Amino acid sequence: MKTAPRFSAHILAAFIAASPLVYSTINPANAQDRFADVEVKATAIKGSVHMLTGAGGNIGVSAGEDGVLIIDDQFAPLAEKIAAQLGELGSDKPKYVINTHYHGDHTGSNAFFHSHKGATILAHENVRVRLANDEKIKPEALPTITYEDGIKIYFNGETLHVMHLAVGHTDGDSVVWFEQPNVMHTGDLFFNGRFPYIDQGAGGNVEGYMDSVKRLLAKIDDETVIIPGHGDISNKQEYSAFLAMISETFSYVKALKQDGKTLDEVKAMGLDGKWADWSWNFINEEKWITTLYTDA
Repeated sequence: MKTAPRFSAHILAAFIAASPLVYSTINPANAQDRFADVEVKATAIKGSVHMLTGAGGNIGVSAGEDGVLIIDDQFAPLAEKIAAQLGELGSDKPKYVINTHYHGDHTGSNAFFHSHKGATILAHENVRVRLANDEKIKPEALPTITYEDGIKIYFNGETLHVMHLAVGHTDGDSVVWFEQPNVMHTGDLFFNGRFPYIDQGAGGNVEGYMDSVKRLLAKIDDETVIIPGHGDISNKQEYSAFLAMISETFSYVKALKQDGKTLDEVKAMGLDGKWADWSWNFINEEKWITTLYTDA
C-alpha cells in the first residue's frame, strides 16, 4: 500500500469543515483566502469518467454527448474553479449533482450549481434531512430528488448505479458504480491509505462501516477502478487492505477495552507501528483510537 500524500496547510484547514454545520460558520472572507491557492485538476479515468481534485472530497465526473454529471462538489469557495474545469471537459453546467453524503467538503457547492448552473441535485433522503436541519444551509443547496435504496441513471451511454449503504460513514452514504467502464466512486466509505473519518454523531459506526466496505468489495473485481472519497485513484487490492486495517485495529482496541483499559491508557499504548503511515493530520492515531474505542 502506498502512502497517501499529506495535505497542504490550506486543505488541512479546510478539513476542519468536515460537516456542513461547522463549515457554514466560517467567515466567507477567510474561506475565500483559505481556498485562493487551491487548483482544481482533472484526471481521465475510463469511458466518460473523470476525477477532479482540489480541496475536500474527490469529484467524479461523467462527460459526454448527454452533457456533464458530477458526484460531489467540494467547498463553496471552489465552485467557480470546479465549473471552469468542467467547462474544459464539455460543459460548466452539470445536469446532475449526486451527493454521496451530507458533509460540507462534498456538498458545499450545491447551491452554486443549482442556482447558477441549473443542476438537479440527487442524494439519499437522509442527506436532505441533515442539510435541511442546518439553518445556515440555503434551501437551494438541498437535494431535489431523493431515494431510499438507490436509483439508476442512464447517461453518456453508460449505466450509473447509485446505491445507498445503510450504515457506514454516515446514515446517508451512497456510492456510484459506472457499469460499463467499471468505475466506482465510493464517497467517504474509502479513504485511500489513511485512517477514515467515521461520523458517529450522524449514524456512522465502525462495524457498519466495515460491513458496507465488505458489500462493496463483493460487487467489484480486480479490473474496477475506484475513486475514493479522499486519496489517490485506487483498486480492489488497496480497498481490501483498507478494510484489513480497520478490522485489525478495531479488534485490537476492542480487546483492550474489554480487558478494562481506559481510552487514555489505550492511546498511551498506541497501535502497532505498521499502521503509522495511515495517520494524517485530520485523523491521526489518537483520533482513530478514539473512534474505535467508542464503538468497541
